[in-house]
Amino acid sequence: TVRAPGIELDQQGRTIRNWQNNWPGHPAAQVLPSELQLIASLAESRPAKIALALPLTGPLGAAGKAIRDGFIAAYYEDPSVDRDATEIRVVDTSNTPFKELYGKLSGESVDLIVGPLDKEALTTLSAMNTLPVPALGLNYLPAGKKAPEGLYQFGLSAEDEARQIADRLKAKDINHALVLIPQGEWGDRVEAALNQRMAENGSQALDTERFFRDDNLRAVTADLLGISVSRDRAIQVERTIGLDVEFEPRRRQDAEAIIMVAEPTIARQFKPLFAYYFGGDLPVYSPSIVYEGDPDPARDRDLDQVIFTDTPWTLGKDNKLKAEANKHLSGTQGQLGRLFAMGADAWHLSKRLPLLRQVESATIDGQTGELSMTDDGSIHREQLWAQFRNGRPELLPEFEAAESETAEEGTFGSPVQGE
Repeated sequence: TVRAPGIELDQQGRTIRNWQNNWPGHPAAQVLPSELQLIASLAESRPAKIALALPLTGPLGAAGKAIRDGFIAAYYEDPSVDRDATEIRVVDTSNTPFKELYGKLSGESVDLIVGPLDKEALTTLSAMNTLPVPALGLNYLPAGKKAPEGLYQFGLSAEDEARQIADRLKAKDINHALVLIPQGEWGDRVEAALNQRMAENGSQALDTERFFRDDNLRAVTADLLGISVSRDRAIQVERTIGLDVEFEPRRRQDAEAIIMVAEPTIARQFKPLFAYYFGGDLPVYSPSIVYEGDPDPARDRDLDQVIFTDTPWTLGKDNKLKAEANKHLSGTQGQLGRLFAMGADAWHLSKRLPLLRQVESATIDGQTGELSMTDDGSIHREQLWAQFRNGRPELLPEFEAAESETAEEGTFGSPVQGE
């Protein structure tokens, strides 16, 4: 009963206490199992004073405001909150070094600090062995940086999405893929996470093409699909025999799928080029960057058949918080909408951080995915899957490992779990 989907922490606590009252003679009622003891105690000891430390001006100001709005909206939509006992203080981090701000807040009887958002600001906390006040950082430390005791990390991690793509390919028995990833530090992190998970799964990226926005995308696609190599072979044959030959380029035949990491304006150019260069039969997988977050059939028809992962906030149905937010607030659509959803999840995480840390099987059905925690306090997300059809994303059912996803047919199994 305690593990029922969507059950709130307070309700879990009441369920445990009711069971103890109903069965006072049962040995487990007298000495609860450790997991139930933890749930019962957490229901009574959630943070009362929370500092929401976000940038509200400057380059990250729009993102900070969207997260703030999502956090506060989820707080007011939460029926379990004792508003007389809970205090949320919003602190603008735009003009103060975060380590200095953290030191000030930790001396003001704060129970939890939610923030910072900036990766560099978060990194300044990694020099401490233990945080006197726990912090839920809204980003992730750079690779190789150890998180101090008391630091939790949560964000819209591109690496999480890369790993989910690798896992979906493995479940579909796809072992060899071609990969397109933008140049830059963000792309480096995506490539590293993708390659690591594919190696763990026993699959591989046959070729990875990195690109800039202003590159010749036709040439990038031709190189990816092996068309350039095919043409070079034909030219070499002509030179060898001294005659012109009839020739039709042939794409490489060992690829089973394409992983396309590209924003919508670029992805809409790449997808038709795959067909032009004889790769139209290959299924294409993408992270959420491929979708702007609002249906746009006229522009997104070029993305038809692309399979991508995104948040329940973006793809899910019958979302009460989203309906209310869209009615009363701005900045709840597109990428800002995903950040709003991240803020909402930060509120729900604030109540359950010790539970996720101490109970390995514990998860939260969040607005940004199913949330779980690793041993180092990092929150990982499992998102939903969709496919573009007639320019609109359609939520995909849960797949069976034996089934295949093709660019033309798209066959699927039973439903993906939503919220």
